[in-house]
Amino acid sequence: MKTVELVERGAGKFNSGASNDHDLISALTGRQAGLDSAVAYRTRRVVLASLGVMQEQKAGRKRSRSVAVACVLVILLLLGPALWRVADDLIGGERFSDIATQFSLLFCVLCLALVAAVLVAGWARRNS
Repeated sequence: MKTVELVERGAGKFNSGASNDHDLISALTGRQAGLDSAVAYRTRRVVLASLGVMQEQKAGRKRSRSVAVACVLVILLLLGPALWRVADDLIGGERFSDIATQFSLLFCVLCLALVAAVLVAGWARRNS
C-alpha cells in the first residue's frame, strides 16, 4: 500500500474533519513545498539582515578603537617634549624650586587634567 492510502485509512479513524485529512495528506506527499520555501526565504532574509547589523556594529567598534588609538598618539606627541624637559631637568640636578622646572611640571599636570576632563566628558556623553 502507498503512504497516501495508509494515511487516508488512519485519518478516517482518528480525525473527524476533512480539512485536517487534506492538510496531512498534502504534507506527506510534498504538496506544501511552496510553503516551506517561503519560510526558508523569509528566514534567509532575516538572517542576512541580522548579519548586516552585526557587520555595522563591528565596523563602528573598529572605528572607535582607531580614533582612541589616534588620540592617545596625539596626546603622547604633544606631551612628549614637556615630559622630556621635566625628566631632563630633574635628572640633571635641577631643583623643584627652579622656575623652568615648575612651569614644565605645571604644564604637564594641566595637560593631563585636560585629557582627563575630555575623557570624563566623552564617557558622560556616551552614557546619557
